[in-house]
Amino acid sequence: MYSKPYTRRIDNLRMPTRYQPPKFQQFDRNGNPKQHVAHFVETCNNAGTEVDHLVKQFVRSLKGNAFDWYIDLESESLDSWDQMEREFLNICYSTRRTVSMMKLTNTKQWKDEPVVNYINLWCSLSLNCKDRLLELSVVDVIGL
Repeated sequence: MYSKPYTRRIDNLRMPTRYQPPKFQQFDRNGNPKQHVAHFVETCNNAGTEVDHLVKQFVRSLKGNAFDWYIDLESESLDSWDQMEREFLNICYSTRRTVSMMKLTNTKQWKDEPVVNYINLWCSLSLNCKDRLLELSVVDVIGL
């Protein structure tokens, strides 16, 4: 049986009168979790949401595997946004695939692949690379 992962204190918080929940970007654990948290917090801040309300709103930004993680959290185990964010980032980064520098440098553009698609793929892989390249090195590696 499902039960909310946040405490009664959080559950008893009421949203301001006439509050309209913003449209959140959905996260399924395939993107960058830090970017997702940043987008989520900024979207809530723009809507005038207070920090403790973030705990209740976060589920609206999850889908797929990320939503599965959320519904499996222990009942009443979260009592602050900091705690929720820490749990979320810990699980996302512990299951996130790390890309080696060799894989990154061996990633080449396919024959008929549009250059924009190749650059987007390469940039996405580079976010998961445990080593960092200088900007000039990136240009050399991707061959632009």
